[in-house]
Amino acid sequence: MVPNPVNLFLSNAMVCSALLYSFVLSVASLAFGSPLEKRAEGLTVELSTSASSISSIEDLKVIATVTNTGTEPVRLLKYGTVLDDKLPTKSFVVSKDGQAVPFTGVKAFYSSDVDDSAFAKVEPGQSVSATHNFAALYDFASVGTGSFTITSLANFVKVGDTGRYFEGGRGYSRVADVTSNTLTIEITADVAKRELQPLEKRARISCSNTSRASFISSSYTEAKALASGGVSYINSRGASDSLYNAYWGANPTSRVISVLNAVANESSDSRILNCNDVYGACTRGVVAYTVIITSNIYYCDVFFSLVPSTSLCSGMTVASRNVRGGTTLHEITHAVSGTEDLTYGCAADQALLDPLKIINADSYNCFTTQVYQNTHC
Repeated sequence: MVPNPVNLFLSNAMVCSALLYSFVLSVASLAFGSPLEKRAEGLTVELSTSASSISSIEDLKVIATVTNTGTEPVRLLKYGTVLDDKLPTKSFVVSKDGQAVPFTGVKAFYSSDVDDSAFAKVEPGQSVSATHNFAALYDFASVGTGSFTITSLANFVKVGDTGRYFEGGRGYSRVADVTSNTLTIEITADVAKRELQPLEKRARISCSNTSRASFISSSYTEAKALASGGVSYINSRGASDSLYNAYWGANPTSRVISVLNAVANESSDSRILNCNDVYGACTRGVVAYTVIITSNIYYCDVFFSLVPSTSLCSGMTVASRNVRGGTTLHEITHAVSGTEDLTYGCAADQALLDPLKIINADSYNCFTTQVYQNTHC
């Protein structure tokens, strides 16, 4: 039987959400209304919708148009951005009266094994657009009807021959110069809670494939061990340690430890670890994902090619992010601590600003696997 993991660690999740929301607002403070002004370099995001007042969240569809205001073509990674209209991931902040509306979609773990469909090429002066349906992605019922503001998350990454960090043989750089407008939409009536619909109507089970069930079970055990190892390392080395500083900067050790302890002590009997992709989110490059409203974790086929932690002592690099326990740890941090998918890749994790390091799920994966390699190999 696959162990079933803990109730949401609400206090930490609230802190994480507040930090992320604060960051988004700081980006949005650069925004202005349509039409968007052309800039010498960078990207603009224009959000639009068919009506400023609607009677049901079923009619809440937002078009995001991304324009390249620079002088060179850019290839943008679509995953986790407003350009991705396939996966129900978080690429907007929706708020009412200054408070973020809870996100209820999917947080996904990506590998570096992605093909050209994961990127959008935008020529200078040209635009690409994507349409998003919001009904099942945010919990409007929890805040009621009223006036809502919608802002895009400015988390674009471009790929090219050079970059600030490399992953899977590609050079990546974060696009820092991004501006966006903010939508205001009045919802007058139907805000009843919607849920993501599985591709198939069937009872959810952990995994009927005994080999895969055992693999998930082992990854879960290793995830908890990696988390415990990270706590022990921090307790013995403290905040002055170079590895700690690289991943967590000036963040107090208590905050990192609280997230890792939530994983190490995870013991929910209601969360499901499932090897069936019932939501159809396992496009190429997606290794696993967590459905936020249930905190259930779903594993894609590629997950079952990952390796145990012990492989870090026989040639596997931490930067490869191919350790099964690290992936499950990443997903559990979403479930128990409300972490976000701000960036991927160990070098990119370390390049984040300090307030963002602490809420980035992949940072916990890379940090704990590096601790394992440093202390066991």
